[in-house]
Amino acid sequence: MPRRTTPLSDTQLRAIKSQSKRIKLFDGGGLFLLVTPTGGKLWRLKYRFGGTERLLSFGAYPQISLVDARQKRDQVRAQIAQGVDPGETKRAETKKAETFEALADEWLARQENAWTPKHGETIKLRLASYVFPHLGARPVSEITAPELLGVLRKIEARGTFETARRVKQICSQVFRYGVGEGVCPYDPSAGLRGQLAAKPKVKHMAAITDRKEVAGLLRAIDGYTGFIITRCALRLAPLVFVRPGELQGMEWAEIDLDAALWTIPAAKMKMRKIHAVPLSGQSLAILDEIRPFTGGGKYVFPSARTTARHISNMAINAALRRMGYTKEVMTGHGFRSTASSLLHESGWDSNLIELQLAHRGTNTVRAVYNRAERLDDRRKMMQAWADYLDALKTGAKIIPLRSVEG
Repeated sequence: MPRRTTPLSDTQLRAIKSQSKRIKLFDGGGLFLLVTPTGGKLWRLKYRFGGTERLLSFGAYPQISLVDARQKRDQVRAQIAQGVDPGETKRAETKKAETFEALADEWLARQENAWTPKHGETIKLRLASYVFPHLGARPVSEITAPELLGVLRKIEARGTFETARRVKQICSQVFRYGVGEGVCPYDPSAGLRGQLAAKPKVKHMAAITDRKEVAGLLRAIDGYTGFIITRCALRLAPLVFVRPGELQGMEWAEIDLDAALWTIPAAKMKMRKIHAVPLSGQSLAILDEIRPFTGGGKYVFPSARTTARHISNMAINAALRRMGYTKEVMTGHGFRSTASSLLHESGWDSNLIELQLAHRGTNTVRAVYNRAERLDDRRKMMQAWADYLDALKTGAKIIPLRSVEG
């Protein structure tokens, strides 16, 4: 006997949360709701026709309600009983009526395993914020290039030119998926080449590179009286000079205190490569200071609201503003430029500095270095850098950085 399936309820469907893997919630008669890791809730119907198991898509919940999905299931069962393949019928109807949002949901479900969860959430948010309100309910086969351009121009009008370009890229991928599925005749974004505003010149993050001003900044950081978590993050930032997002998301599990090494997973790195950060004695002292407060949790610098999240990407910049440093003078990202500038000026090996900054290799020589192979050299540099910052801060006689390398 076939197993009995307990029918689903709207209460159950509204409450279900996404998990790390796909979830299937069965309603009976082959109907089920597919819950994706990125939060999509997609109706599917499994059926057999001509001795072959097949699958139909009914759209996303709650746009397609539980009642609607059951009605569609019953209609499909009636077609099968009459010897009609509902898949062929749906494909013909879908070519005319599938909406952009439904197609995008299907595309997202197909792509999610190739993305990091954060990247998937970013794409989903951009679609939901910028595209679905204008094109979500439109039949995908009827969307024109001028119509799509109008949506992108609204994004540009806010001054977010890079977002407009990225949204165009996302829409293009959705449309190309639709072309392959036979639900839209062409990709309307292909006709928009050159229509968006020219990319503005890159503005480098503000940074302090004058030695006397760096000394003043370090003293201001030591005197910061704000949230202790933010204060410790501020003190660590110039010592490790990683990207702000990497520092904010620092986890205790990534740190080997005995080896004085912080290993950042590839998924967190801009270049998608594992990055090793040697920890100076000064860095270890800061971690020892904060460990009684956060060592029992996941993050070294958790949010004040919940330990399940790390401090926001605005925390360090906000602290700098409180200390009187405007965004034109210093930013959280600027600690990287500070270190790069002073280390280069002091004569340290440029390849070594670039490795520690986790920059993409800019020539053949840099490309041959393996991060692990020069770890000892980087340990020396990071400790020399920390000692140099201490000397700047206290106003002691400055020992040239290069001479510390030996």
